[in-house]
Amino acid sequence: MSRLKGVSQRDTRAGFKAEQRDCGASVPQGLLKAARKSGQLNLSGRNLSEVPQCVWRINTDIPEEANQNLSFSAAERWWEQTDLTKLIISNNKLQSLTDDLRLLPALTVLDIHDNQLTSLPSAIRELENLQKLNVSHNKLKMLPEEIINLRNLKGLYLQHNELTCIPEGFEQLFNLEDLDLSNNHLTTVPASFSSLSSLVRLNLSSNQLKSLPAEISGLKRLKHLDCNSNLLETIPSELAAMESLELLYLRRNKLRFLPEFPSCKLLKELHVGENQIEMLGAEHLKHLSSIIVLDLRDNKLKSVPDEITFLQSLERLDLSNNDISSLPYSLGKLHLKFLALEGNPMRTIRRDIINKGTQEVLKYLRSKIKEDEASQRDFVTDTAMTLPSESRVNMHAIITLKILDYSDKQTTLIPDEVFDAAKSNIITSINFSKNLLCEIPKRIVELKEMVSDVNLSFNKLSFISLELCMLQKLTVLDLRNNFLSSLPEEMESLRLQTINLSFNRFKILPEVLYCIATLETILISNNQVGSVDPAKLKTMENLITLDLQNNDLLQIPPELGHCVNLRTLLLDGNPFRVPRAAILMKGTAAVLEYLRDRIPT
Repeated sequence: MSRLKGVSQRDTRAGFKAEQRDCGASVPQGLLKAARKSGQLNLSGRNLSEVPQCVWRINTDIPEEANQNLSFSAAERWWEQTDLTKLIISNNKLQSLTDDLRLLPALTVLDIHDNQLTSLPSAIRELENLQKLNVSHNKLKMLPEEIINLRNLKGLYLQHNELTCIPEGFEQLFNLEDLDLSNNHLTTVPASFSSLSSLVRLNLSSNQLKSLPAEISGLKRLKHLDCNSNLLETIPSELAAMESLELLYLRRNKLRFLPEFPSCKLLKELHVGENQIEMLGAEHLKHLSSIIVLDLRDNKLKSVPDEITFLQSLERLDLSNNDISSLPYSLGKLHLKFLALEGNPMRTIRRDIINKGTQEVLKYLRSKIKEDEASQRDFVTDTAMTLPSESRVNMHAIITLKILDYSDKQTTLIPDEVFDAAKSNIITSINFSKNLLCEIPKRIVELKEMVSDVNLSFNKLSFISLELCMLQKLTVLDLRNNFLSSLPEEMESLRLQTINLSFNRFKILPEVLYCIATLETILISNNQVGSVDPAKLKTMENLITLDLQNNDLLQIPPELGHCVNLRTLLLDGNPFRVPRAAILMKGTAAVLEYLRDRIPT
């Protein structure tokens, strides 16, 4: 009562009353009153540009109702108020926080995500009871050193900021269980992270990491590690000792080899899609006894080993967009719920079977296990009735699959007997990939009225001859992994729907492509493309997929947003600064909308 009596005798609260009136416009008194009882205050989405003083002083100043109600019923005992433990001020326009933050020492949860903060006050060190801090989706360039004083912190969410480094002493947050640093500008992870002994979940995705410290294996409780969308070329072998690891995300990096995981007995999901992995061996699979999801899409795998059957718990296997031409029939023994094979030059399974879905593919593979080995072979056995040269030609593919296949022979020349074998047969596809061809075989023109699909990938082509331009029915052309820097204008006469020019030497999007109105898919990733013409792209009404990943685009013209027919636009791995990674991750529609909003009016 003495506190109330002092207030009634002298009106020193005039300034406070004015402050209350100012506060009322943005923070209703009813909210503050309820917060004093519950210890929780939610001010999200109120368009605040600063935090009102009445919020910081909610537990220190005498509330307004003290002057209005002197009955002191049980429900109105304001002096028995609860300290504020949870404060949410997200989705506002805050550019800074004041040191008055220290007036709320009982806070256990502080959520200020989605504002415009560029820094945090040093007074944050006094929030010693804080267990969850969410500062994601702001503009933080660095963290205050005082953050290491928050020893009770269990969840720290810093994603979508502009952080370039982590302060020294960060490892003193030894109670931290969940740390999200995704979508920042980090180039290194401190080795001292190994001291974060309580960490269960660590998200480092969408940064600029080229390596991970070997000491990361010290995170013995870590279950979830996300390193998607970085620049990782290798993974430290020590990572294989992380016994608690259950989910590992390494998509969209530059990995050439799949790590081995001898100690990761609990690993349930491994995501290594969109890398440059060329081989999958028994040594990579034999320890993954608990794996449920294996994502290997968009790599350079050429085969799948029989040891895939080691993965008896596997339910989802994504092999799409690799270089796989056949599958081991033993794969049919697995109880898969999902198997993705699209985008592979599959020869041993008909496309209509693949199109029917996972269970039909598995059924087909199981049926092949029971067949005689002789019926599995693609090549005709030499007999007295077979010419020696014909024994090298895949007659089964020609007759049954209508494919003229002379791939993976490391030859500089396609023998005449290959074309001779195709005579009097209908050929719809040609596969001369994985050879050493420096020019396109001239006899390819003999098939101009039949062939719709040509694969010349993984050769040494530096130019396209006119013979290719005469294939009247050509709709799918694969020229990836060659030495091409230009395309002939004669290609304009083709009715192409899909062209793959990835991993060549193009510095611009070839001019002739703008003139092929039938094009639906252009894949030209991993070149040196420095510009595109949005006005010409807009005229390509059938174009729905454009892959420009890993090129030299310094800027994305806003006018590209007018290409509303695009369903898939891939821009990762270019040196432009806008759109930011956060926009790119939202997908094509969001990127196009962002670009349209930036078009000068």
